[in-house]
Order: sequence, then C-alpha cells, then structure tokens
Amino acid sequence: MKSSQLIIAFLTCLFLTPILSADDWNQWMGPTRDGVYNETGIIDSIPESGLKVKWRMPVHGGYAGPAVAGGKVFLYDYKVPEGATFRNNPGKRSKLKGTERLVAFDEATGKELWVHQYDCPYSISYPAGPRCTPTVDGEHVYILGSEGDLRCLKTADGSLVWKKSFKADFAAEVPIWGFSAHPLIDGDTLYTMVGGKGQGIVAFDKLTGDVKWKALDCNAGYCPPTIIEKGGTRQLIAFQPKGCTSLNPADGSTFWNVAMESQYDMSIARPMIDGDYMYVCGKGNQSMMLKLNPEKPEATEVWRGKPRTSISAANATPLFVDGVLYGADQNMGSLIAADGKSGARLWQTFDATDPKEDRRLPHGTAFVTRIGKTNRYLIMSEVGDLLISELTPQKYTPHGRFHVLEPTGECFGRAAVWSHPAYANKTAYVRNDKELVAVDLSK
Repeated sequence: MKSSQLIIAFLTCLFLTPILSADDWNQWMGPTRDGVYNETGIIDSIPESGLKVKWRMPVHGGYAGPAVAGGKVFLYDYKVPEGATFRNNPGKRSKLKGTERLVAFDEATGKELWVHQYDCPYSISYPAGPRCTPTVDGEHVYILGSEGDLRCLKTADGSLVWKKSFKADFAAEVPIWGFSAHPLIDGDTLYTMVGGKGQGIVAFDKLTGDVKWKALDCNAGYCPPTIIEKGGTRQLIAFQPKGCTSLNPADGSTFWNVAMESQYDMSIARPMIDGDYMYVCGKGNQSMMLKLNPEKPEATEVWRGKPRTSISAANATPLFVDGVLYGADQNMGSLIAADGKSGARLWQTFDATDPKEDRRLPHGTAFVTRIGKTNRYLIMSEVGDLLISELTPQKYTPHGRFHVLEPTGECFGRAAVWSHPAYANKTAYVRNDKELVAVDLSK
C-alpha cells in the first residue's frame, strides 16, 4: 500500500472511531458492551471495614446506568413534581408527568456541570425514569428516553445537536415498559430498536439524525442491538420479540434469523458470544444456544433451554465465559452458573442477589462484570451491595461486600436496585432513584 493510502486509511479510522480513555466506561456494559472491566490496580477483595466513598450527589428516578467519559459522569433521570406518586403494576401503564434530564457531573468531585432537560409525560409501567444508559461518542452523547425521545447532545455543555421522536416521526408504539434499547454507535451510524412494520430496527446518521435504513417487521422489544465479527463479516445482531436476527449493518439486509418468541415481548438481555457460540435468552424460560459459522454469516441451533435449565435472564445480561454462563435467573432470582454445552445448571446462590433469601425470588437481579480475564467479578446486587466474588464452573466464592446505597425501586413488593453500575478510573459509579455514588476501587 502506498504511503498516501496509509495516511488516508489512518485518518478514516481516526475520525470514525470514538475517542476514549482506556479507563472510560462510555456506554452500557462498558466500552465494548461485553461486561468486562479491564482496568488494573483495583482491589482483589472488599475488606470488612468497607470501601471509601469519594462522593454522593442527589439525582432523580431512573433505571439508566451512568456512563463515564472525558472526565464526566453522565446520568439520565426523571424529575417529577414534589409529592407526585405512582405504583408499579407489571401489566398496566401508569400516567405520570415529569421531566427527563441528562445531567453531567465532574468525574473526580461529583460537581454538577450541566443539565439538559425536556418535559416528558409518561404512560408506561414502572415509570421511575429512563432505561437507557447514555452512549458517549467523542464530543457527542446520545440518549433514548422511555417515551422514544432520541437525542444527540454536545458533551461540552449539553446543547442539542439533533432529536427524533419515535412516536411523532415514526408513529411507533411505546412498549409497555418503555423504550430500552441503549443506542449503539458504530462508525458514523447509530442503531436502535424502534418497532413497527419495516422499522423494528433503524439506522441513523449519528451526526444529523437522518435515517439511513429501516429493517424488520417486529415490535421494539427491550434489547439493544450489537455488532459482532463472525463468518468473515460484520453482523448487526437484533434480538427482537420473535427471534434473533443477523443483519448487514451497512444496509439492513438479513443474513440469518432463528425464531424464539419471548413472552410479553420481553427480549431484554443482549445475546452473548463465547468463541463460535452465541447464547440468547428471553422471558418465559426461553433460551437457546446457537453456533455461528466461522466461514460465512450463518447460525445453527445447538440446544433449547427447558425449565430449571440454563439461565432465563431479564434486566441483567448473563456473561458467557470459557463455555460457562453466569447470570441471575428471572424465575429463580438466584445467581446461576450453567454449562454452555448443554444448559445444565452447575450451581446457584442467593448471596449475589439477596443474601436474606433462600427460595424463589421473582426477577431477582445481579449485575455481573468480569474483572479483566480473571475469574473474579464485580457484582451489583439488587439490595444495593457491591460484591467481589470468584466465579468458576465449580463454585461461587465471595470476597467481601459493601453496602453502597439503599434499594429505592420496587419489584413484586420488595425494594430493589435495577441499574447497571459504571466502572472507570478505579471507581464504581452506582445510582438509585435518589443519589449517584462514586466508590473507590483502587488498591
């Protein structure tokens, strides 16, 4: 290749690749959305004396996890008038008036830097606030609200670059539990689930908001799309309520589809890959293992899960590591390890979800993050505890826990935290409906 061609190739990669610090956690589940925290110099265990809290800042309601990039922490929440109340009904929409807000805080001190907000009446079930973690891409940050407000803002000051309304611009139906597909940025394109005939997933120009293409006849579901490189090509994976579909990210054409119907459109957890295998799971004891063809974009079914096998996850995506699945099962409510070859369960524990329980815990939640390539994991429990635990095919071994904040949400009559933490700069950033907390993880 000539030197001029090398320069052009370098500049192309430079301008199409998000500028990130190695320590940033710029989107849901981390820089590559694989639930792996690669920073070194952090603790191996949590002492009985607990961990140092760097700062606490008041926030409002929401399920969206924080994102950390460029020295800022971005938190998406929902502010309601003082005295406003609601009840969570899993099968009924609640009407609530409020304001969706993206707030930027100083990463080191917690000082509020700017706020972008807009009025947004809710008509959804579980209306505490937004579901989607902000996606930071260089000088822009992207948010998707519960009622389908997709916005691009400048990270410097929160000023609006462009916006779309899924209701007004696409006549899309708002899912009963709100739009939840964290926006995915890849190159110069933003991908997310919209829902409807021919527009189950939509690709936008990330700088203008112009539509590049639309694809799939399906409801939006709740799972964010993801990009993989398999079969000699890049594939856009859309796990939608009727199945798992692979698309060409350039034009939305279909490579392959494997049917699997999740109850109540609850396709939530992102499909996870280990080698040539992909694990997919949804509501209603729905799960399957697919084998991806390494030579061409193609998938074949290996097995389907049955009750009391594999992991049927809800709002916390299981990890798939060295042939083993680790995640919270929505039916049992415990943290489970399952064999990827067969789906057989290897062990389970309530210590990582709610240590007071020893029986079924509907939608018990634990957000699991692997520490580098080790067998140690950071786990955020639904009761507000941060844990470090060793997970192997043989057993679960705890290495300390620290109660970070109170569970302010509600799930089936119990208090719960349903928000994925961010890990960056040797710090855990954790939120509930009242505060955002920065916890020191450095050795």
